[in-house]
Amino acid sequence: MSKGRESTPHIGIFGRRNNGKSSFINCLTGHNTAIVSEIAGTTTDPVKKSYEITGFGPVILVDTAGIDDEGNLGVVRVQKTVDTIKTIDLAILLICHDVFDSYEEKLINLFAENDIPYIVIHNKTDLGKPGNPLIRKVYNSTQHKLLEFSSTAPNNIDQIVNEIKTNIPETIYSISSLMRGLVKKDDIVLLITPIDSEAPEGRMILPQVQALRSVLDHHAVCIILKETEVTAFLKNSGIKPCIAITDSQLFPRIGKMIPSDIPLTGFSVLFARHKGNFEAYLKGTPALSKLRNGDRILMLESCTHHVTCDDIGRHKLPKWIKEFSGKNIEYDVVSSLGSYPRAIEEYKLVIQCGGCMITRKQLSGRLQPFIEKNIPVTNYGMAIAWMHGIYERAIKPFEGIKN
Repeated sequence: MSKGRESTPHIGIFGRRNNGKSSFINCLTGHNTAIVSEIAGTTTDPVKKSYEITGFGPVILVDTAGIDDEGNLGVVRVQKTVDTIKTIDLAILLICHDVFDSYEEKLINLFAENDIPYIVIHNKTDLGKPGNPLIRKVYNSTQHKLLEFSSTAPNNIDQIVNEIKTNIPETIYSISSLMRGLVKKDDIVLLITPIDSEAPEGRMILPQVQALRSVLDHHAVCIILKETEVTAFLKNSGIKPCIAITDSQLFPRIGKMIPSDIPLTGFSVLFARHKGNFEAYLKGTPALSKLRNGDRILMLESCTHHVTCDDIGRHKLPKWIKEFSGKNIEYDVVSSLGSYPRAIEEYKLVIQCGGCMITRKQLSGRLQPFIEKNIPVTNYGMAIAWMHGIYERAIKPFEGIKN
């Protein structure tokens, strides 16, 4: 059940200060990954550690600050812990000293609100085992059996790992293929991949690599070339691909090169269907035609990277929006899973990148607050296609395919 093609699932470790969250992670991974101290509040910001679960695959363990942190900084740390819940796929709640009270109930309520499966573990059992009243209280509050663990005598790690494997949602390792419904065995797929300043030296960008892998997984034939070779290839080879997929920035140019009877879309549009809320994107993209002077757009990037003058989110998209709308628009750019600089109600449109570096859960959680407030959302590729008059062609390959 290897995760394989999808971004690695995240497992958050939660609980009060000094409940042994960092020691638990170190014991589970077999490395001194997290800083351990008898001083409560040692962990301040969420800390991530990669871990390979035998028979499942890689996961990311996220060590969080105590939910009971105090003081001005403590409030900030607790908020970061709460924010982390929106980005994880499974939660592990650590309790100890026979205590299960309002702090734990707050976390459980947050898990439920965000539809996060969780495990409850009584840690530090070497210092005292949970009493029957606590075991009953935990079960009555959570419908979960209370597990026991001790980092100093970890004789049931296999049991804990099995619980993790059992409780990770099936959707994490059964997410559909990037090319689902688009290609079948022996089809020929044309990937058009520019090599520009945003491409890492000597390598291809991740969406291109993932598209290539998905084509191969479908036992189809993949032809990869730069945009400068497209016309000659189609003329000289006589090959008619079942679909052509290009970098969205090249839509205006490639749209003229690829005959109209060959389906055409973009890498970013692929990811819009694969990871994002495609229906919300379809609904939100037309908002680009309704912008007014002074409107503010939020640009969401899923990773941090060196910014150049060719940066699509920070330079090219604002330039195209200006040319398309003729309006003076304000922008905020947030990279990775950072917080927003202002209230979300101040934004008239949200434009999300493809999201190749984050999980579907993280991307969904990021966009949902905007969707709930009826703030239009779209993604890079769909926005570019809309503004360059190729939108209908770019989304047509997905018609009739269930998400």
